[in-house]
Amino acid sequence: MALPFNAKALTNRVLLNKCCTIWRPYVSTSGSNSIEGGRASNPDGPTFNVPSKEIVTPMPPLSEAIPDLPPVQYARPGEQGNNTQVTRLSNGLRVASENRFGQFCTVGVVIDSGPRYEMAYPSGVSHFLEKLAFQSTQSFGEKDVIFKELEKHGGICDCQSSRDTFVYAASADSRGLESVSRILADVVLRPKLAVEEVDMARQAVKFELETLGMRPEQEPILMDMIHAAAFRDNTLGLPKLCPLENADKIDRNMLLNYLRHHHSPDRMVLAGVGVPHDDLVRLAEKYFVEGSATWEMEKVAAKEPSGVDTSIAQYTGGSKLEECPIPVYAAVGLPELAHVVIGLKGCSHQDKDFIAACVLNIMMGGGGSFSAGGPGKGMYTRLYTNVLNRYHWMYSATAYNHAYGDSGLFCIHATAPPTHIRSLVEVITRELYTMQARPGDQELRRAKTQLQSMLLMNLEARPVVFEDIGRQVLATGERRRPDHFIQEIEKITAEDVQNVARRFLSSPPSLAARGEIKGIPDVKDIQTALGGEGRLPGNRRLSLFR
Repeated sequence: MALPFNAKALTNRVLLNKCCTIWRPYVSTSGSNSIEGGRASNPDGPTFNVPSKEIVTPMPPLSEAIPDLPPVQYARPGEQGNNTQVTRLSNGLRVASENRFGQFCTVGVVIDSGPRYEMAYPSGVSHFLEKLAFQSTQSFGEKDVIFKELEKHGGICDCQSSRDTFVYAASADSRGLESVSRILADVVLRPKLAVEEVDMARQAVKFELETLGMRPEQEPILMDMIHAAAFRDNTLGLPKLCPLENADKIDRNMLLNYLRHHHSPDRMVLAGVGVPHDDLVRLAEKYFVEGSATWEMEKVAAKEPSGVDTSIAQYTGGSKLEECPIPVYAAVGLPELAHVVIGLKGCSHQDKDFIAACVLNIMMGGGGSFSAGGPGKGMYTRLYTNVLNRYHWMYSATAYNHAYGDSGLFCIHATAPPTHIRSLVEVITRELYTMQARPGDQELRRAKTQLQSMLLMNLEARPVVFEDIGRQVLATGERRRPDHFIQEIEKITAEDVQNVARRFLSSPPSLAARGEIKGIPDVKDIQTALGGEGRLPGNRRLSLFR
C-alpha cells in the first residue's frame, strides 16, 4: 500500500537540513562546551541556545563597583537659577515670575476675590464674572478678536474662580508675551460688560444650574451645601454657584461696582512661568499701570455698600438637607444614590498643622467603588480598606481638605442607596472617630510618600506652577520652593497626625445631604457619636451582609 505524499512535511525537512548546514561551522564537534555562539554539540545532532558555563569577561557583577574607576557622583536637584522673583509696582500690583526652559509660557492674574466677599451683593456675582471673562474689552471689540490674537501664538486662555481667589490665565508661545500681557490687562481691568453679554452670561448660568441638577454627580452642589452648613451662610459659606433666584437680579451696574472694589491692582498678582522677570515687569508697567479701568472711566452708581468685606470666617457647624430625586447612571445600571457629606472644622493654609492635615487627608483617601486601581491610586487608604472594600452598598467615599486663608473644612463625601443612608452615616462617623488612632509606621510612610509624589508630579505642569506662584505670593508675599514642603512632609510624625485629628474632632460637625434622605440621622446624633465611640445612638451593630 502506497503511503500518501505529504508536501508540507517534505518542505519542513528540507528547511531543517539547510539550517543544519548553515549552523554546522559554528557548532563545536569536540564534545566540550564552546564560547562560540554559546552552543554545545550533541551526539543526536546540533543543540542550540545552551548557555555557556565559561566566563566570557572578567568584569564584576552589576552589584559591585568597577575597579580603577572614580567614585560615581550622582546629580543633585538644584535651584538651576529658577528662583521666583517678586516686584511690587507703584499701584500695588505684585509681579512674580520664574523663568523655565521651554518655548511656551503661562501668564495670568490671580486676584483676592471670590464668593466669600459677596456678603453685600446677591450671591452669584463671581459666577457671572467667570462667564464674562475674555469677552469684549476697550481694545478688543469682541471675544473672537481676542481668540484670534492668541491663536497667532498658539495660545489658549481660561478663567476660574474659587471661594477666595479669581484666576485669569493664558498659555502661549513665549514670543507672544506682549500680546498675552495686553490681553490680560484689558480683560481684567477694562472689560466692556455690554448689556447683551451680561444677558448671555445669565442664560449660561441658568443652563449650568439646570445641567448640574440633571447630572448624577452631585459634588459641586454638595460642596456648596457643606460650606453653607459649616460657616452658616456667610464668608466661606456663601455659594460658589449662583442661586437660581439671583440670576435675574444681577445687572451690569452691580458687576462693575463689585469689580471696582475687589479687582483693584493692590489685590492682584501678575504671575508668569517661562518668562524673563524684567520683561514681565516692563509689560506690567505698560499695560497694568498706565491707563484707567472701566469702572474709573464710567461713573458707576454704588447701590451696594462700598469697600471690601474683611470678616473673618467663623466655623459654626450645622446642617443643610435637600430632599429631591437624584438622576441615575442609566448606562452602567447603578441605582439611585443618596449623597451625604460630614465635615469638621479644618485649618487654614497658614496654620502650623496644615501639612499634618494634608497627610491625614491622604491617609483617609477614598474614591469610587468602580474606579480603576494602580500604583499611587490609594487603594490602601482607610476609606478604601475600611469602607468601600467592606460594605458592598457603599458606592463612593472620599475625604477632602479645604484650606483657606483664615479657616478650613475637613469632610468626607459618601454615597449609598437611600435604604442604607443611616448605615452610611454611621460608617463615615466611625471613620472620622478612628482618625485619632495612632497610624502605623507603614501607613504613615505610604501617606507621606504619596503626598510628596503628588506634589512633585503636579508641579511638572507649567500651569500648575503658575497657579502655585500666584496663590502663594497673594497669600504670603513670597513663594516657597517645593523642596521646603517635601522636607516639611518628611518631618510629620504619627503624633502630629493624631493631634490634628483630635483638633478636628473637637469641633461641632457639619452635615449636608441631598436625595432621598428621609432616614438620615440628626446632626446632634452625629456629634454624640463623635464624642463616644463613633456609634449613633440607638443603632445596632453594622453587618457586612445587610
